[in-house]
Amino acid sequence: MSSSPKRSYIPLLYAARGVRGFGDGFAVIILPAYLTAIGFSPLQIGIIATVALLGSSLLTLLVGFIAPRHDLRNLLMLGAALMVATGLAFPQFEHIAFIGLIAFVGTINPQTGDSGVLVPLEHAMLAQGVPDEQRTRAFARYSLTGALATAAGALAAALPDVLVSAGASRLSAFQAMFYLYAALGVVGGALYRQLPHAEAKETGASTPLGPSRWTVYKLAALFSLDSFAGGFVVQSLLALWLFERFDLSLSAASLFFFWSSVLTAFSYPVAARLAQRIGLVNTMVFTHIPSSIFLIIAAFSSNLYVVLALLLIRSALAQMDVPARSSYVMAVVTPAERTAAASVTAVPRSLASSISPALAGMMLGMPFSGLPLVVCGVLKIVYDVALLYSFRHVRPPEEQRNSP
Repeated sequence: MSSSPKRSYIPLLYAARGVRGFGDGFAVIILPAYLTAIGFSPLQIGIIATVALLGSSLLTLLVGFIAPRHDLRNLLMLGAALMVATGLAFPQFEHIAFIGLIAFVGTINPQTGDSGVLVPLEHAMLAQGVPDEQRTRAFARYSLTGALATAAGALAAALPDVLVSAGASRLSAFQAMFYLYAALGVVGGALYRQLPHAEAKETGASTPLGPSRWTVYKLAALFSLDSFAGGFVVQSLLALWLFERFDLSLSAASLFFFWSSVLTAFSYPVAARLAQRIGLVNTMVFTHIPSSIFLIIAAFSSNLYVVLALLLIRSALAQMDVPARSSYVMAVVTPAERTAAASVTAVPRSLASSISPALAGMMLGMPFSGLPLVVCGVLKIVYDVALLYSFRHVRPPEEQRNSP
C-alpha cells in the first residue's frame, strides 16, 4: 500500500470503532439486566462474564498468531460476522449452558473499550497508516471515537424502558436490543469491506514475535495484573452493583454510563497531549493511581450521589492510559511484530480479567458489597508502581528523538 491509501483508510477504522462502541455501550448494561430478568443470580452473572472474557481471550490469541500470515481486512470482516451471529443468538436461549456457550464464542464482553478479537487487528491497521510522530494522536482519536460512541450506546440502553411503556414485554424489549447489536455488526462489516488489503508481504511479518519478544512478554505480564484488577469492576458488574446496592433504575444507569463514557472520551486527547510532555509511561501511571483511589473511596460511601460523583471523576482519569498503552506497545516493537504484539499483550490481559468477574460476583453477595471495588483499586496501584519501575527508561522512538 502506498502512503496515500494508508492515510485514506484511517477514517474507516474510526467509523468502524464507533459502530462497535455504540453496540458495546448498550450491550454491557443490557446484559446484566437481561440475565437478571431471566432469573440469573449475581454469581451466575459473574460466571457468564468470566466465560465471555475467557472465550474472547482465546479467540484473540488465535487471531494474533494467524494475522501476520493473512489479510487483516478479511479477518476484520469475519469478526464483524461473529458480532452479527452473537446478536442473533443471545435472545434465543435462557438456559445458563447455552448462554455461556454464546458468551464464550461471541463478541459481547462485560467490559467496553480495548478488548475483543477485533482490537489487535484494528490496532495493527492503524499503526501501519500513520508515522511515529502521529501514532499516539491517532490512537487517541481512535479511543475518543469509540468512547463517544459508547456514551451514545449507554443512552440507548434506556430503550427497553421506552419499549415497555409502549406495550412490549420486558424480555422482548431486551431481545430487540440484541437484534440491534446484530444490525450494527452488519454495518461494521460493510465498513471493513472498504479497507485495503493488508497481506503478510505488506506487513513484513514472517514470525509472530522476534527481537522484541521479551519486552512484549514483560508488558503482557504487567498488563495482566492490571486487567485482573479491572475484572472486579467490569462495566456489567459495576452496573449490577449499582442496581443491587442502590436500586438504580435502568434509565438512570444508562444516563450515568453516558456521562461516564463522555468523560472517558475527552480524556483521550488530553492523554495524547500529556504524553507529549511527560512521556507515555508517566502518562499511564500518574493518571491511573488517582483513579484507583477514587474507586476505593466510592466502595465505602453509602450515598448514591457521592458514589456516582466519585465514579465519574474516576472515569475522567481511569482510561487515559489506553491510547498511551496502545501507542507504547506499537512503538517498542518492530513493524513486523505489531499484530502479534497487540494480541500477545491483549490476550493475557483478557485471560486475567476473565478470572475476577466470577470472584466479584461472589463478593457482591457479601455483607460489604463494595469489596470488589477495593480489591480492584489496590491491585491497580500495585500495577502502576511496577510499570513505572520496570519501563521508566524504555522510551519510544519519538521520545528518544525529542530528548536532549
